Amino acid sequence: MSAAQVEESGTQEVDVVVSWRFEELLRAGADAGSALVLAGHTEIDLHEATRLLERGCPPALALQIML
Repeated sequence: MSAAQVEESGTQEVDVVVSWRFEELLRAGADAGSALVLAGHTEIDLHEATRLLERGCPPALALQIML
């Protein structure tokens, strides 16, 4: 496997993870913009972010807390 193929495979995996995180955040109550930002920050604990949202934290505030 070439270096380019390895890099492309890694990029595809990251895309899958970010898409899954985005969907989970939407399900928890985030608006699309906040979900996109939070999903892209893979260093952020997804479970902590979704717990905030599920407990009624406004998406904009959850975004500020998590970043």
